[in-house]
Amino acid sequence: MSAARALFLACFLLGSLLPAAHAATPGVSDREIVVGSILDLSGPAALLGAPVRDGMLLRFEDANAAGGVHGRKLRLVVEDAGYDPKRGVLAARKLLQRDQVFAFLANLGTPVVMATMQAIVDAGRLHLFPFSPHESTYSPLHPLKFQMFPPYQDYMEAATRHMVKSRGYSRACLLYQDDDYGLEVMKGVESGLAKLGQRLVERTAYKRGATDFSSQIARLRSARCDLVVLATVVRETVAAMTEARRNGWAVDMLVSASGYSSQTHELGGAAVEGLFGVSVLPLPYADGAPPRLAAWIGRYHKRFGADPNVWSVMGYVLADLFVRGAEQAGPELTTARFAAAMERLHTDGDFLGSPGYRFSPQDHLGSRQGRLAQIRDGRWVMLTDYLE
Repeated sequence: MSAARALFLACFLLGSLLPAAHAATPGVSDREIVVGSILDLSGPAALLGAPVRDGMLLRFEDANAAGGVHGRKLRLVVEDAGYDPKRGVLAARKLLQRDQVFAFLANLGTPVVMATMQAIVDAGRLHLFPFSPHESTYSPLHPLKFQMFPPYQDYMEAATRHMVKSRGYSRACLLYQDDDYGLEVMKGVESGLAKLGQRLVERTAYKRGATDFSSQIARLRSARCDLVVLATVVRETVAAMTEARRNGWAVDMLVSASGYSSQTHELGGAAVEGLFGVSVLPLPYADGAPPRLAAWIGRYHKRFGADPNVWSVMGYVLADLFVRGAEQAGPELTTARFAAAMERLHTDGDFLGSPGYRFSPQDHLGSRQGRLAQIRDGRWVMLTDYLE
């Protein structure tokens, strides 16, 4: 048992001894539905956490302005874990015991999700659409676990195969975060290379929150890599590419969807030109946006004083899935009714570029699709349709 998991269980057991007034369904009253989320608002993934929160808030506010869900208003309670599993388990304990949330929505970061997910479902709460495309977030099948993001292994296998086949690389390497996230990406890359009769020439890791990548880049360059796959998030993607370009190394790099963000080219500038990345949803660029998307971008900017990015879109989309599930569950909302409604939920593509999501009693993963993009002239450009 991990230290974070043991801490969570100890906190949960202690909290269960405290007196509390429990509703028939936690987080559900005649007037509201309380939803919890564990995000990073202060750590290395804070650039992701804040727009995810704002996207969810905007969708919930839209629903509330329309009268709520069967007359109940939606209330989002967000806890900051700073991308730290230990802080994550304390945040989950608070949301379970003090806030009595109905469901957990969009918990961010594979290390945090791995430390908290099992105890959350053990407490009988829904664990919905975490920002951790890890297979365990939907498999084996569990009545309380649903995922909308394709798993790292699947889309990184497809992206690696596509890149190697179409561009003729023969010395692929990997820079990865030394945790569950990085290891899941590694599995996908290794599988994709194996299907082409290749293997990783070199791999090197970094610890969460690292800012200096000089030794890792030097090691990869010494291995004569012609493609470097990055299991990084935004800040680390920029740091790694900046280090490589500073030393005159113009090797091609491919980042997972965790680095596919407008913040990557806004922060990285010329250093990240040419970066390849996997997209699960398109970026909401205002320039050239169709009318409905342009109106949404304007509403978001007015509400939060900033332009939305892909994380804002993902927050809005997954909150929309929650609203749809709650509506289909009916006026007598319970955890079981919500889960049954999700298993019937089918959505089509929308104005934000969603691929459409399909859940069933046999499959709680809503999408397995990703696309390849590249930064060109300071913005992400789609290169492919959905990868297979």
